[in-house]
Amino acid sequence: MNTIEDIILDNDKRGISELRNLVPQDFCKRSSDLILENPGKVFITTGFYILTAGAAETDGPPGAIAIGNALEKLGYEIVYITDEYAFDMMRECKSEKSRVIDFPIMDKPESEEYAIELLSKENPSILLSIERCSAAQDDKYRNMRDLDITVNTARIDLLFNIHKTTIGIGDGGNEIGMGNVLDGVDKSDKLVSYPAVSTVNELIISSVSNWGGYGLISSLSMSTGKNVLPTIDEDMQIIRRIVDMGAVDGFSGEQTYKVDGFNLKENADALQRLHDILD
Repeated sequence: MNTIEDIILDNDKRGISELRNLVPQDFCKRSSDLILENPGKVFITTGFYILTAGAAETDGPPGAIAIGNALEKLGYEIVYITDEYAFDMMRECKSEKSRVIDFPIMDKPESEEYAIELLSKENPSILLSIERCSAAQDDKYRNMRDLDITVNTARIDLLFNIHKTTIGIGDGGNEIGMGNVLDGVDKSDKLVSYPAVSTVNELIISSVSNWGGYGLISSLSMSTGKNVLPTIDEDMQIIRRIVDMGAVDGFSGEQTYKVDGFNLKENADALQRLHDILD
């Protein structure tokens, strides 16, 4: 029988599964355990800028919303952290109880000051990132084609350098948390050439970051005995809604109902396989 980790690493288009042996085999459960050990307020960050489109991509926000909705059902307070390119879509798709904070795009000293003040003011119990760009060793932020998007990216990864309880979800090597497997990304001829350096307590790798989010929710569901996964219709509705608001497919840069090149049915198939494990 396939595990949660098997399912979310299936149909790998980028080579992320090369890193499977560099992370714990039960990485979804380890992440869900960390969440359940830290009740209270959760920061969830997402939003990845696509240079060719001048807009955020479809991978990340649906998974972030799904995680936030699931954790609300389990008693957590949810605060989404993003920047100007994904702010409106997160505000449109979030629950009534949750909040969205716009982390300004600023230089590093200003961003560090903002990050410290934000954590002091909000005092979250845990930070979680899903498909959010992190700086490489040269302190620049790059996309999957190694193009510089620093001027279009808020330095949200600085929060993860400060807080002590963190989870990252990524699929390409340039996301928050992928510093955990930096050497593996660096040696790969399929993944990005400028790996992220930010590290996290627990890292989830997946063929599509949204799927990694659904894998995390599946593990939370198993541990709590309550299926808090989104339905297929809920997932499709979120993807359609953010595309209608301007989000684009990360692979093509086109405003189309796809996530990293996968159409709605292919995304639904991955989510359904996770539901089947829980049934």
